[in-house]
Amino acid sequence: MEVGSRNSGDRGTMSQINVTPLVDVMLVLLIIFMVTAPMMQQGVQVNLPKAETKAMTAQDEAVVVSIDRAGKVFVNSTEVASGDLTAKLTAMVANRAKKEVFLKADRDVPYGQVVKTMAEIKGAGIERLGMVTEPAPGK
Repeated sequence: MEVGSRNSGDRGTMSQINVTPLVDVMLVLLIIFMVTAPMMQQGVQVNLPKAETKAMTAQDEAVVVSIDRAGKVFVNSTEVASGDLTAKLTAMVANRAKKEVFLKADRDVPYGQVVKTMAEIKGAGIERLGMVTEPAPGK
């Protein structure tokens, strides 16, 4: 008698692998990875203002970090050395309930310097970072 042959009178076991459940599991895993892959991209989280919204009201205790065209960094109206920004902001927001800062950068400041400043702000434990812009013309 041959192994694996099937005679009408032979009731032996079938030695084939059923791949249907394996294909089902693989399709489910493929769908899960396709859905979760875009969520794994990371970046700098910033709350950007929209041009269509109303203007913000002035806040007395708002901390504004500004970068002028020459690349100098200011906290409110005081100039800060490039390495001292994190320490200065940490001291300023230590006792505040809302740890938020608004960043104003001149449009001619290189993007790399803006991102470096944003990293220093986040390093100070700031929870919310808002970008200040001018409203679009005609709005």
